Amino acid sequence: MDELIAKVKELSAALVADAELQATRGNKAAGTRARKASLDLEKVLKQFRKVSLEESKK
Repeated sequence: MDELIAKVKELSAALVADAELQATRGNKAAGTRARKASLDLEKVLKQFRKVSLEESKK
């Protein structure tokens, strides 16, 4: 669970940093990275939800 939380923090930070670069500077490459990070974050959040539900059943 701790590993998933660390991964969520890492991907969230990357997403925010790249999204800000795209918004403030119009950096198209940062927008691409932000979109990729959002997809990766979605996968990790789904894993987190699954693990969280399993642990709450214990």
